[in-house]
Amino acid sequence: MPDPLLTPDVVVIGGGPGGYVASIRAAQLGLSVVCVELDKTLGGTCVNVGCIPSKALLGSSEHFEFARLHAAEHGIEFSGVTFDLAKMMKRKDDVVAQNTKGVEFLFKKNKVTWAKGFGTLKAGNVVEVKAIDGSLTTYRPKNVILATGSVPMELPFLPFDEERVLSNVGALRIPEVPKHLIVIGGGVIGLELGSVWRRLGAMVTVIEYAPTILPGNDADIIKEASKIFAKQGLELHVGTKVTGGHREGSRIVIGVEQNGGARTFGADYVLVSIGRKPALTGVDAKALGLTLGSRGEIIVDDQMRTNLPNVYAIGDAVGGKLLAHKAEDEGVIAAEVIAGKKAHMHYHNMPGVVYTWPEIATCGLTEAEVKASGRAYKVGKFPFSANGRARTMGNTEGFVKFVTDAKTDEILGCHMIGPNVSDLLSEVVLAMEYRGTADDVGATVHSHPTLSEVVKEAALGALGRAIHI
Repeated sequence: MPDPLLTPDVVVIGGGPGGYVASIRAAQLGLSVVCVELDKTLGGTCVNVGCIPSKALLGSSEHFEFARLHAAEHGIEFSGVTFDLAKMMKRKDDVVAQNTKGVEFLFKKNKVTWAKGFGTLKAGNVVEVKAIDGSLTTYRPKNVILATGSVPMELPFLPFDEERVLSNVGALRIPEVPKHLIVIGGGVIGLELGSVWRRLGAMVTVIEYAPTILPGNDADIIKEASKIFAKQGLELHVGTKVTGGHREGSRIVIGVEQNGGARTFGADYVLVSIGRKPALTGVDAKALGLTLGSRGEIIVDDQMRTNLPNVYAIGDAVGGKLLAHKAEDEGVIAAEVIAGKKAHMHYHNMPGVVYTWPEIATCGLTEAEVKASGRAYKVGKFPFSANGRARTMGNTEGFVKFVTDAKTDEILGCHMIGPNVSDLLSEVVLAMEYRGTADDVGATVHSHPTLSEVVKEAALGALGRAIHI
């Protein structure tokens, strides 16, 4: 009789946000689950070398900048404010450890088996797991969920060495404050990590190929963010193509095309953040007959099913917006479908956040996208400078912007830049899930004084009746 531990209901390959959430949800639904993860800790890129450590450093560097530049405005005076980078890094590592241990605890609580090793999907949905000691365990599950994540893209002439040419991993572990950090890519990762090192004293130059930073965002957000980041000290070069680069000892030289001419930049560190690509580690798509898209992503339907029977895929491996919360929701959907529930995934109200200061948070269509569709629309916009709570905090930069349907008042998009907008966006996402209107948000009582009143006022603005402006 086969060992039930070797014939589980589900094997999940990958223990990142998508994989571990899928594992827990499947276990909650009464399924036997094995999650395969090679790393020493669970949590994947997000918890170990992405979302969590970067937010820890962002928080620490924000505190330092507040003490250095803004505390005096509150009557709090310091002299000779300094920081201990080693201690800051240790705190970051401690925060990561708390989160990874938390995931491991949840596995034990929900009776999810962690198979520690390298997982390989074989024909017939057989999963082989090779442990660090070389031993091999073979599982024959009823279902497989691929949650293999993504890896950072590198420039062919400037490969990562994680010493001077850095991916997000190396940028979280620099042992000193760079004199000059070049960031290639003006997207989320580049701006967040660039902000960390700028606050700590580095000169930071951001080089972006697109005409603007944060390509794809609402034009008003891009304009405001560009103004604020330049004021903070980030040197932004947009519409600039990187043409070459090489290392000269401890110095990196970057060649670019800018305004029709050529020039070079030199720095002691370079962060390359030009995007990420699906990682199909342990999955030979061609041999298995697994259908991939043009960018190497696994093709799935709205129930996260691949073209292979009883094989599902989630997270960065399926492409789209590479967001941890997207992966988590996809993991839940896959687990529920396997358990026989009627569930499907949709993406039209997927929030996105940039954790710079001020933060940027968006959901839905930009004004340009709505305009291009030919749909009649209205815009409501309200600044944090007119909000009492923002004034008390001393954080008055930014605004909230709604784009609504001119006939039905339905919220089509919401775009925020300002203090704590990562949290303010949630009520709008909820409203949009139920095809809510600006009037729904505007008619809802918001506590006073709170930053959330800016959301209410912007919604009222789309109706032509904002109060405090």
